[in-house]
Amino acid sequence: MNTKFANVKTELPGPKAKKLLDRRHDVVPQGVGYGVPTFVEKAKGALLQDVDGNHFIDLAGAIGCINVGHSHDTVVSALHDQVDRYIHTGFNVMMYDPYIEFAEKIAALAPGYSKKKVMFLNSGAEAVENAVKIARKYTKRQAVVSFSGGFHGRTLMTMSLTGKVRPFKYEYGPFAPEVYHAPYPYNYRRPESMNEEEYTDYLLEQVESFFISEVDPSQVAAFIMEPVQGESGFIIPSKKFVQGIYEICKQHGILFIADEIQTGFGRTGKYFGMEHFEVEPDLIAISKSMAAGLPISGVIGRDEVMDSAKPGELGGTYCGSPLGCRAGLAVLEVMEKENINERADMIGEKVMERFKNMYDRFDIIGEYRGLGAMCALELVKGRDSKEPAKELTGQVLKEAHKRGVIVLKAGVHDNVVRLLMPLVITDEQLNEALNILEESIEAVLVGVNG
Repeated sequence: MNTKFANVKTELPGPKAKKLLDRRHDVVPQGVGYGVPTFVEKAKGALLQDVDGNHFIDLAGAIGCINVGHSHDTVVSALHDQVDRYIHTGFNVMMYDPYIEFAEKIAALAPGYSKKKVMFLNSGAEAVENAVKIARKYTKRQAVVSFSGGFHGRTLMTMSLTGKVRPFKYEYGPFAPEVYHAPYPYNYRRPESMNEEEYTDYLLEQVESFFISEVDPSQVAAFIMEPVQGESGFIIPSKKFVQGIYEICKQHGILFIADEIQTGFGRTGKYFGMEHFEVEPDLIAISKSMAAGLPISGVIGRDEVMDSAKPGELGGTYCGSPLGCRAGLAVLEVMEKENINERADMIGEKVMERFKNMYDRFDIIGEYRGLGAMCALELVKGRDSKEPAKELTGQVLKEAHKRGVIVLKAGVHDNVVRLLMPLVITDEQLNEALNILEESIEAVLVGVNG
């Protein structure tokens, strides 16, 4: 296939990358994983170039951190301007106006009509930790409920909240106390005897039973939910389920925390994924694409909830760095000027149309699904058995990398191909990348069967 953007001229890793990889193995622990065995030299928009001159189309976006693309000119310009002024003073020591301006804009965009306040942190896990901390302070309760299959981070609390054992939790216990896991809908794998509505009703009933068998609702500070489960394979709940959980929370005085770290800032076609479900979270954890790759995160919440903490109880040395805030302001400018939310919907429509064609061609695709530009293929050994095809999924990814497309896997069973392309990707780049992905599936199947 002739390609315009993807061009891998060497084996992976190439000669220069091989030397760097040897150095990496010598000094970096193996627990810090990697997907593609090469090293970046340059990145722009949805394109990457490695140290050996190989060119790739990026459908991973640094695991969803690069919605407005690599090195967007507006973001780069804002960072240069900020570096020339000051790099860091510590917001808890001497404050700076980019923090305030960014907080004002984020608060105005958050779903719902309640007055919001915003604090900034460093990472997604830190945002989740602080959302839990604030919820406990406000409610004077200790228990927190997350969902099976959810992913919330790698710190002690966020590992405890995460609903998948390997590779995130195995042999890392004991975990934080007063954390409970409720059942979450996985419509593709629901019992055959139930339709989707019956399945949703059943799961909501299970949550009510959960309050009898696991934890009394009067002890629960918060439920935390991803609008779309990311690491579990882009599992999309029904609106009825999300609204049902929300109503259960309101009934019992429990706060509803939305983990929007992967779904926020245009990924699902809206600023926040929860907008699709028409609920107003009490607290929202944000990070990843909010600053185009700069390490910053945040918690948005109703003002009376956020103000429950006393002065000095929230914060941190680098929380809400000036560079991250300026990059975040630039991201919001780009999103508005370039209609990033609308672009995400257009990308999603194109991808889902191509996924349908692939589904019709390849029996190993059990289901294709997506919300906005958060799209995935679930690979199985057979559509009747739905047995996860974990090894084959890894082979597809490796083949795509060899052909110049960076793509990730996910899923409870590691059998989902997920796309998190920069939302500035051009139609031509997207079509080429999807062609290569389809060819990669075909090549793997020929190898397996042939």
